[in-house]
Amino acid sequence: MKHVLKKFRKDETGAIAVDWVALSAAIVGLAVGVVAVVSESTDTAANSVVTSMEDVGPE
Repeated sequence: MKHVLKKFRKDETGAIAVDWVALSAAIVGLAVGVVAVVSESTDTAANSVVTSMEDVGPE
């Protein structure tokens, strides 16, 4: 039993999976942040264009 516990403690095969999960979560979090910033800027730009077009009016 002692040998099995030592072998289990030294086994690091699951550590790589945990690293990939953490890295993937960080990438997803960063992507969500980027989308939030870009969508807000796009909305502001679109509203500015609409306002400018309304000020010009039909010809």
